[in-house]
Amino acid sequence: MRDIAEEIGSWRAAGTRFALASVVGVWKSAPRRPGAAMAVAEDGDVVGSISGGCVEGAVYELAGEVIATGRPVLTTYGVSDDDALEAGLTCGGIIDIFVRPAGGGHWPELPAVLESIAAGRPVAVATVISGDPPPEGDLVVTPEGTTGTLGDPRLDSGVAEQARGMLARGTSAVVHVGPEGQEEGNGLAVFVQSFAPPPRLLVFGAIDFAGAVARLGKFLGYHVTVCDARPVFATRKRFPEADELVVSWPHRYLEGTTVDENTVICVLTHDPKFDIPLLERALHTRAGYIGAMGSRRTHDDRLERLREAGVGEEALARLCSPIGLDLGGRTPEETAVAIMSEVIALQQGGTGRRLTEMAPLSIHR
Repeated sequence: MRDIAEEIGSWRAAGTRFALASVVGVWKSAPRRPGAAMAVAEDGDVVGSISGGCVEGAVYELAGEVIATGRPVLTTYGVSDDDALEAGLTCGGIIDIFVRPAGGGHWPELPAVLESIAAGRPVAVATVISGDPPPEGDLVVTPEGTTGTLGDPRLDSGVAEQARGMLARGTSAVVHVGPEGQEEGNGLAVFVQSFAPPPRLLVFGAIDFAGAVARLGKFLGYHVTVCDARPVFATRKRFPEADELVVSWPHRYLEGTTVDENTVICVLTHDPKFDIPLLERALHTRAGYIGAMGSRRTHDDRLERLREAGVGEEALARLCSPIGLDLGGRTPEETAVAIMSEVIALQQGGTGRRLTEMAPLSIHR
């Protein structure tokens, strides 16, 4: 829902009735993960995607019914379902879709959720999607507390505990609880959608390649910071897409900023006086990806300098250098694709090989 938050916020502010369709469950191969969303306004306008085009038409029609009745619907599309095949889900997967009314008096907690998303504050929303009968209402969970209710304080307490754990991991999924919130119950299915702050992309070196990496990183949903010690190069004109521009020695900035396992660090300076002190510190952070640009000769020299600085072999093994996948590109934009492709492959467990050479494997993981 994050990618359509601005649009549905505008609809809500204007008093427009709309329905929000969310992927709440996925089995086998499917193009979108739990939390993917599509919204349909009462005038027929639509934003977002839930299946990459496979079942959007069928869900669009269902959303119109939900707007008209004001009642939510949980439905399943799968390759073994004739209706799903007619809708176009041919990828072999099964997806559960929850369609709910919003706007026009429905979902009163939505504005606060959208405000948290816009501000980059962590927030999770818990909604009962099936039960007998399902309670009404939503529970909004933050690290500090909760607002709203699922209808029972004991249920709220049990779900909030699970939701905070999912929020810390940045995951969205259905949890099954009993009517009093105990785990592994079989009475209620609760969809917990987490909105953790976007992951960080730290780009060091204000060069043309950095501009392309910043643009692609922003497109992929990162909070992008470009850092360089030279103020003449680290300018808003050169990096309009960056969320932050920092003029500082790279290693000094890194020492004072937050780095977690979702952080991506791209060192594009290929200048030892910047690279070595920066990488020496970066390789001892929890960053999920650390890559450095340069030729193989530069790479070998860099490793020797880092060893001399006291960096151990285990830490050096984390360094992706030369940075990126072998795509054969040369331009800044092609290089940025190679770099971010390596990031995605490592994060998702991909191989970087051509899919046509890997027929037994699923396209979507």
